Amino acid sequence: MPNLNKMRVASSGGSRADGAVPSLLRLRIAITVFFAVDGFLFAGWVVRIPAVKQQTGASASALGLALLGVSAGAVITMVLTGRLCRRFGNHPVTVACGVLFSLSIALPAQTHSALALGLVLLVFGAGYGGLNVAMNSAAVDLVAALRRPVMPSFHAAFSLGGMVGAGAGGLVADRVSAAVHLTGLTVIGLVVTVVAGRELLRHRPPSGAVLARGADRKPGSRRLSTRSRRLVLVFGLIALCTTYGEGAMADWSALHLKQDLHAHPGVAAAAYSVFALAMTIGRLTGTTLLERLGQTRTLVAGATLAAAGMLLGSLATNTWSALLGFAVAGLGLANSFPVAVARAGALAGPNGVATASTLGYGGMLLGPPVIGFLADWFSLPVALTTVALLAATAALIGGATRHASSSAG
Repeated sequence: MPNLNKMRVASSGGSRADGAVPSLLRLRIAITVFFAVDGFLFAGWVVRIPAVKQQTGASASALGLALLGVSAGAVITMVLTGRLCRRFGNHPVTVACGVLFSLSIALPAQTHSALALGLVLLVFGAGYGGLNVAMNSAAVDLVAALRRPVMPSFHAAFSLGGMVGAGAGGLVADRVSAAVHLTGLTVIGLVVTVVAGRELLRHRPPSGAVLARGADRKPGSRRLSTRSRRLVLVFGLIALCTTYGEGAMADWSALHLKQDLHAHPGVAAAAYSVFALAMTIGRLTGTTLLERLGQTRTLVAGATLAAAGMLLGSLATNTWSALLGFAVAGLGLANSFPVAVARAGALAGPNGVATASTLGYGGMLLGPPVIGFLADWFSLPVALTTVALLAATAALIGGATRHASSSAG
């Protein structure tokens, strides 16, 4: 039996093995690459939506309905992926979803009707949603093994990948067709998935994660306590509050500057870029903040900062004050989602990640239409203050979980 235990430690890349540190470093790089390519591919698709709309001849309302396919596919798959990760492991599911997502990105440009577009976007959404849950679950395991709060670095890679994908897409938009561009993204996605996937599949889950999942299977420990399940939902609610702001900023920030503050179109277009860049910087420095302040203080301070920034951004009377507010909001929101997902995953493994991610994705879907309705009823500046309200709510909830999460389960 002692020999068997030694074999288990060595094969799992545990901390006692001589090659543990290089092994975990390679694993971290592989997971980071998946986050980056996820952001890169998704952004590449987003910049091609106008071209696909023109190709399919869809009206604005028909396009909106077709785009719901992404949401429906993602939400359904996110719920199922947690179970798949528990059965087959986070790493194989990450690679499989990476292949599906890469293949699916070429499909929209092959459609010629809104109905066909909606159907292929179901597949696209399934790949995107599944990959997000699987790679976040793999990241949660690695965070536990490293015993360092490095979760924000993975999400920084996603943000950087998105910025590169959007920039590259903008450069080639006038030079190549949507079909050629999206097919090229499929090739890039598959190549990266194969290279990073080979490294990922070489590694079994870190030993700490294996032990944790083994403990879950012990008699009497198969199900989470009611308190733990509630906490997972609470962290999912924090994720929702965060992504509500991301969705609102993506769709409404430029219009706010142009319509309400009469900014030059070029300056207005920079609104979301300023927000996204600030969020990326916040995530790149997230590990340092978490090590110095801890998860709860980082979450509460960030959400409070985001609330203040969005109040400034939405109620500012000039363009530059609004841009400053958006930048502050981006810094504040940067680490809320990674922390919420990490804490949910630490409590409930892949199922916790799936729950938090699903609620978080719901916030991104909820934000734009809610802002639109409120803008019609009141005004766009007033509507954007709801981002500040939800950020403040996340701060309050985060503070309330300070002691509860440590004693749950």
